[in-house]
Amino acid sequence: MKIGYYPGCSLHATAREFDQSLKAICGPLGVELTEVDDWSCCGATSAHATNHLLAVSLAARNLALAERQGLGSLVAPCAACYSRLATARHELGADPALAAKVSGIIDRPLGNTVEVHSIAEVLRDLEATIKEKTRTPLKGLKVACYYGCLLVRPLAVTGFDDVEAPSSMETALAACGAEPVEWRMKLDCCGGGFSMSRTASVLRLGRAIIDDARAAGAHAIAVACPMCHSNLDFRQGAMAKKDGAGEMPILFVTQLVGLGLGVPPEELGLKRHFVDTAPVMRQIATATADAKAPEVA
Repeated sequence: MKIGYYPGCSLHATAREFDQSLKAICGPLGVELTEVDDWSCCGATSAHATNHLLAVSLAARNLALAERQGLGSLVAPCAACYSRLATARHELGADPALAAKVSGIIDRPLGNTVEVHSIAEVLRDLEATIKEKTRTPLKGLKVACYYGCLLVRPLAVTGFDDVEAPSSMETALAACGAEPVEWRMKLDCCGGGFSMSRTASVLRLGRAIIDDARAAGAHAIAVACPMCHSNLDFRQGAMAKKDGAGEMPILFVTQLVGLGLGVPPEELGLKRHFVDTAPVMRQIATATADAKAPEVA
């Protein structure tokens, strides 16, 4: 399977472990990534709030570059990047006049032929391959799959999953042996763009999400957004100072799939997190040992 790859700014900086773990699982899953040459920022998260034409043009430039490379489809692992690219493609397809104007702004042809996919969608569609290639089943690991605001909304733009009860990440993680939990806050906002301007609100929102996942019995939360990961992972230190609650490991969905595939933890960037991921490894090891223990007559 060949697919274009738009890493976006975060996966080359603060979320390098997302990029690292995605590339680590591609080999075992038979996926060949082709990174978009000379890609640039898609405008997330502020451009669309200040200048609509600029926001569409920033995303359209990357779509045009992918088109020039002959890429028919593109995966954007970051939920915000996915949202901006998919939204631009949707708007360009619905408005020929806008498409013509944007083509002039970016000074290149724009056929709008490149399909944009989220990482959740790609992994869901690889369910059978994940099952086949799993070498270290994540038995006993209960995971709360967190979609946040952007991954499956709005329906007209995304369309790959249920906007009220998505299940793509659950499908992928169940395929490698994990136990997705049912919980209430998988679609709630973590504060995203207010991380710096309204930190207190972000701490409150993040704590509510983590507390709900814990109440549902989760050992970890799986995410597919660098901003969500930052808010839920990095901010837990401040949360603990405020309320003394325990920590919850926050992993990218690609890292969890990688563990199931038997990819060494160091190749998945698990040591780059603020919250220690060792409890996840211990949970998997304990469940595996219990499964292998001989029955006592």
